[in-house]
Amino acid sequence: MELKSNEEKIARALLVSVDTEEYDAQASLAELFELVESAGAEPVFSVTQNLNKPETATYVGTGKLAEITDICVAQDIDILVFDSELTPTQIKNIEAQTDVRVIDRTTLILDIFAQRARSKEGKIQVELAQLKYMLPRLTGKGIAMSRLGGGIGTRGPGETKLETDRRHIRRRMETLKEELSDVEKHRTMLRKRREKDGIITCAIVGYTNAGKSTLMNCLTNAGVLAQDKLFATLDPTSRALKLPSGVTVMLIDTVGLVRRLPHHLVEAFRSTLEEAAQSDIILNVCDASSEESRTHMQVTTDLLESLGCGETPIITVLNKCDLIQDGTIAQDFKSYVRISAKYGSGIDELLKTIEDNLPVRLKRVKLLIPFADAGVINEIRVKGTLICEDYVAEGVEIEAVVDEALYAKVNKFEEK
Repeated sequence: MELKSNEEKIARALLVSVDTEEYDAQASLAELFELVESAGAEPVFSVTQNLNKPETATYVGTGKLAEITDICVAQDIDILVFDSELTPTQIKNIEAQTDVRVIDRTTLILDIFAQRARSKEGKIQVELAQLKYMLPRLTGKGIAMSRLGGGIGTRGPGETKLETDRRHIRRRMETLKEELSDVEKHRTMLRKRREKDGIITCAIVGYTNAGKSTLMNCLTNAGVLAQDKLFATLDPTSRALKLPSGVTVMLIDTVGLVRRLPHHLVEAFRSTLEEAAQSDIILNVCDASSEESRTHMQVTTDLLESLGCGETPIITVLNKCDLIQDGTIAQDFKSYVRISAKYGSGIDELLKTIEDNLPVRLKRVKLLIPFADAGVINEIRVKGTLICEDYVAEGVEIEAVVDEALYAKVNKFEEK
């Protein structure tokens, strides 16, 4: 989606919504404003129409479409953005009436994802989602879209450009699927390696712009891009986080979510989301300062349930609490940790909560192990976390984190 002209003029966008009372249209439209800004365009005006159902041919009524046409002329509108998924026929008819380019909510989100993707996997997933969305929307213009072959074996009526485009898209989709399969195999191999090595994983999930990347940076100094934009981070990032007990967990940042996330994107990023779903602990981060915090939390919860995360410990993390007054969110959430990732407040409580939800009960101990039993130290290295060791006359003094089974074997060496 070209959001700027050759002169680098920022595109002026008119946002259009039809309220059928199936969802909160005003809240969705407000989010569309943010999406348009994140894509690099300027939302200058919005139009809403109340209908029982969208018009088949033009999505909005004929009178409203005439009003939109007048606004486009008066406000010098470059692009119309509809807060729903349009059919090819609707796009064609609206563009013919308004003489302004039309995109829908799904196309807009796909464009933002395309801007943000940095990793090979992210770029493959975005392109695949775009092609899946584009394929059924290719429309020809009769004879004007046809072309004749000009070489040996291609003479005759030939095939339409539309058919050629579809064949090219399908071929490209198959190539992308093969590449994505290779990337997913590598991801699966890394995950199995972590499981074999006993590495505990903790995924950060949540609504877009909830502060997940800021939290990641606060906990691990990961240097992840953190901006006040929707989908500022698209590619997953993994960093080691050392807890106060000495246990190290692998922290995974994931792509943000939005309401009514197009199923093309859910499918495209399923492998990335499943990486979070298969973690040992999930941090469900929510912007507590948002009036839509409850809805945002529900969107994330529903997706986690669809990925089968029912048995995984989920810690509700209310971020940006520096922007709200005490007591204003207590009635909305039953159990949560309040933090401000920007200023670092509440982080100690969050780390303690993570430790309380570790898959195994761990204990930090100080041991004095006689030289005759030094083989125990290697077992601690393999099965636990060896924090430090010091050789003294009586043996080896160590500080370590061990699970209950290992503690039962080494507690006789514990220093009183």
